[in-house]
Amino acid sequence: MPIVILILTAIGGAIWWWARNNPREALHVASDAATTLKNAPRRIAFRRQTREHPVEGIDDPRIAICAIAQSFLELDDLPTQDQRKKLHVLVRSNLRADEEEAEEMEVLGRWLMTQCDGPAQAIPRLGRRMFRIDGTSSYELLQDVLSGLVDGELSTKQVAAIDDLRVAFKK
Repeated sequence: MPIVILILTAIGGAIWWWARNNPREALHVASDAATTLKNAPRRIAFRRQTREHPVEGIDDPRIAICAIAQSFLELDDLPTQDQRKKLHVLVRSNLRADEEEAEEMEVLGRWLMTQCDGPAQAIPRLGRRMFRIDGTSSYELLQDVLSGLVDGELSTKQVAAIDDLRVAFKK
């Protein structure tokens, strides 16, 4: 226990020293993080309805695509930093989002995935919602994003997820 307290004290001291030497930057970092987390659902047309699952509040198929892509990355293991950067680039280019909007969609997508109790449950649910919102018109865009994330062979979980998406889109 004393070792844990020592480690926490050292971390707290390092943060205090950094914030004391860079107060303006520390305030901006804290403000930006809090604002991004607080406004992410509001800024991207997410509405939470009472007594419904958060996925049912999605109105924009781009949010569903981003959440499915995040879930697809996390099916086997936590994604690497390179995979996250690749997803960010794909969201910005394929979904035509600016930097801030892409970042907020990624935060919201991750949150939606956790609300579904993991990536394996999130993909079919998000796929069904996406089909209800937009029909099959966004399916090709989803395929483009997912194919951009794949580097080599698909894992068995990823193959099962693609099969779940085909069922959701009735393909």
